[in-house]
Amino acid sequence: MDLSKEIEIAKNARKNAHSPYGNYYVGCALKASSGKIYSGCNVENHGIQGICAERVAFVKAISEGERSFEHIVVCGGSSDKLDDCLPCGYCRQFMSEFVDEKFRVYALSENDKIEEYSMEDLLPHGFKF
Repeated sequence: MDLSKEIEIAKNARKNAHSPYGNYYVGCALKASSGKIYSGCNVENHGIQGICAERVAFVKAISEGERSFEHIVVCGGSSDKLDDCLPCGYCRQFMSEFVDEKFRVYALSENDKIEEYSMEDLLPHGFKF
């Protein structure tokens, strides 16, 4: 699978992250089944109400009517390098509401190394009604 477009979008979104406290900058690219790609970046604030890149992308997509998703590419790290970066527990649970077993999370790290995960890998016992 060619993820080059999503990688570029995620890296560019990361440049818009607002992380003056944690100094950890995350960007992502969420591909909807419609083919449209939604970007997201993390946004911190003085309180505890910051939001992660993954939820930003999902909320943008959902607010525009999307309900079916293929995959997400996530990249993050300090301002000058990429680390291994996976969605936090809150994001994993949030995403699980809107994806099926075919959905994949691609984590991008240094030298454009990509690791692939299913939601079952990341959230084996997620909360479901």
